[in-house]
Amino acid sequence: VQLQASGGGTVQAGASLRLSCVATGHSGSTWAAAWFRQAPGEEREFVAAINWRGDNAYYADSVKGRFTVSRDSARNLFYLKMDNLKPEDTAIYYCTTRTDYYSDYDNGGSYDYWGQGTLVTVSS
Repeated sequence: VQLQASGGGTVQAGASLRLSCVATGHSGSTWAAAWFRQAPGEEREFVAAINWRGDNAYYADSVKGRFTVSRDSARNLFYLKMDNLKPEDTAIYYCTTRTDYYSDYDNGGSYDYWGQGTLVTVSS
């Protein structure tokens, strides 16, 4: 399985970005997808996840109401739409997947495959 994230960039506070991740090599469609991020000098943290059906999404409190995770399983794509970006959202964003077992979505250790990361920088 290979994941390729894209869509990062440098924006001003209040702007929007949409990250994309293409996931190739999964056998079947029952894989959960998630986004994590890591700011300089900080530990990696959970951002958002979506189940394999795409009908349940989970968010960190810090992004709830501003970020939206979605997927297009037919095209092996999933997305993170980020609105009203804040300087504290500055980080490298990683996409990740695993077999969906309906819990533990915010646990980075439960994911099997990771993309290379895409940098998001938000200036004030």
